[in-house]
This record gives sequence, structure tokens and C-alpha cells, in this order.
Amino acid sequence: MIHYHGTPITPRRELLKLGGRHFCVSFEDSRDADTCRAIGQSVMWDNGAFSTFTRGAEFDVPGFLSWVEPRLSHPHWAVIPDVIGGNVEAQRALLAQWPFSRQLGAPVWHLDKPIDYLLELADEWPRICWGSAGAYWRVLSPDWCRRADEAWVALERHGARPWVHMLRGMACGEHAWPFASVDSTNVARNHAGSHRQRTACPALMADRIDRQNGRGTWTPPVEQMEIAL
Repeated sequence: MIHYHGTPITPRRELLKLGGRHFCVSFEDSRDADTCRAIGQSVMWDNGAFSTFTRGAEFDVPGFLSWVEPRLSHPHWAVIPDVIGGNVEAQRALLAQWPFSRQLGAPVWHLDKPIDYLLELADEWPRICWGSAGAYWRVLSPDWCRRADEAWVALERHGARPWVHMLRGMACGEHAWPFASVDSTNVARNHAGSHRQRTACPALMADRIDRQNGRGTWTPPVEQMEIAL
């Protein structure tokens, strides 16, 4: 499992301690973009739609495409613009505007959208991002876990094994789902530490996170059968 550490990480000397990691840089705040590309193994270019949504602002699709174009090359890739809370037709409309190689972008399947749409994306794209939305907004809540199980069962039955990236999913690293990659801003938000922590070194935090890997393979949960009395 690849862990993409979200930015910005300040001050700059703390970011430099993470040289050799994988980074997530958002269009919403791209101040670390050049540094991350210079010192990182790879960079996931996030469209920033989640941050835009939480601010109640309108997402700038042309601006994002212009920003990400010179930054797209293997092993770097981008999260294709998506509509938080939008229907499937709105998602398809944004996907149709993606002008670059499908190898360099990943569409988002929100967990509140139909499973059929997930399978459609799995047939057409080598990499898919999952986003938590609607009743499944909180990662690892009971409803979220049941929906994740349902989605993995559907992919397995469909015979599809795309690269699945879990957005805001760093906490999933110790669980059974076979996500290929995850991201979060855990290090960026918490490396300053507290009086209860012996160290606030972002590299040590990243070391601990990067050791948390999923199983790689997944076994569907056993359904409990009702016993007739």
C-alpha cells in the first residue's frame, strides 16, 4: 500500500525531512508542489474539490486542468475533477472533459453512488479513487464499512481488480480491504505535536504510518445465517 502524505507541511525544513516519500498536493493549496516533485518518489495531484466543497465555493475545472497539465508524467497522477453530492450524470460530464491519458488520471467513485457506476469505472479506467460521501461520509463508521464490503464483493464478482485509492483513507491501512494507496493530511496537521508526545518529527510519524499496510488480498466477510427455532 502506498501512503500519500498530504501537504502543505510547514515550515519547509520539516517538509524536507520527508524526502523519498509519496506526497499528495492539492490544487487548493499548491505551495509545496515543486518541492514535493523534486524530493518525493511520486506525487498525487489532488483536484481539491473536497476543500472547495467545504468552503461552499465553485470548483475551477479549467484552472485545475491548466495547473496539472505540466505536472502529469509517470509516476505522478491526478484525481480527476468530481462533483461532491452530484449525481452520476454530473460525474460523467466532468470525466468527459478530461483531456489527458487515462493512465495519468483517476476518476472518483463516491460511496453513495450506485455500485453499477463503480463497475462502469472499473471497466474503463486502470485506477479509481473512492470518496466518502452522503451516509458514508465518515471513514470506518459501521455504515461505511458495510458499504466498502459491498463494493469489494461487487468488484470481485465482476472480475475487476483496478488500482483503488482511498481518499482521506490513511486510517484504513490496518484493515482488511486491499486498497492500493491511501492519503491523508495526518502528518501535515499533527506533526507539531503536543506536550504528551516525545517527538514531533514528521519523518518519524510518516515511518509509523508507512508501516501500516493492508493484506493485499481480501476475503469477503462471512454472512451470519439465521437459525430457525
